[in-house]
Amino acid sequence: MYMAHAALRREFRLLPQLIRDVVPGDTARAAVVGAHADLVCRVLHTHHEGEDVLLWPKLLDRGGEEALSIVPVMETQHQSIDRALDRATGLLGDWRTTGRGGEELADAFEVLLSALVAHMATEEKVVLPLAERHVTAAEWRELGEHGMSAIAKRDLPLTFGMAMYEGDPGVIKAVLSHAPLPVRLLVPVLGRRRYAAHARHVHGTSRPARLGTLV
Repeated sequence: MYMAHAALRREFRLLPQLIRDVVPGDTARAAVVGAHADLVCRVLHTHHEGEDVLLWPKLLDRGGEEALSIVPVMETQHQSIDRALDRATGLLGDWRTTGRGGEELADAFEVLLSALVAHMATEEKVVLPLAERHVTAAEWRELGEHGMSAIAKRDLPLTFGMAMYEGDPGVIKAVLSHAPLPVRLLVPVLGRRRYAAHARHVHGTSRPARLGTLV
């Protein structure tokens, strides 16, 4: 979860300026940045869908008063994020093909970022300790499996590389521990390569700013 959150925070923080840096009418560059924005939006949607379907019901069933006090807050925040996401993706399609309206799109992503950062901070502080007590390791893995099942196979190495970029090596090893041996061996290598190439294409560098350097 921390790996996923770090990747989402980083990419959504960088996205508004990426959009603003596109010269109005530059459809080639808008297509590149737009495809990246579409990918991170799909990852976010899938991430939250998994929580809605697989996590909140379990916490409500098992977590007592603590869960009853926090899960509705999480659900309300998801709804706010969904509205902001719908607004941003609604503007994204036209901008990708015309390169026009970038300022409005960047503003929409800043609204989404604000809601997202607040939500993830609360989730990490309150929900993850609750889940640790009431959700089994096998059930937790289902969240990751849900996310992978909704991402196109061609994008899986890239999305995993995006999460690995700031990930702790021990956590990365644990995440892959139940995968077949070829996956455990190949995905870390392919993921790093795919994200480095993707970052050069989108951000202009294979080492985009990490969370500690973002303001």
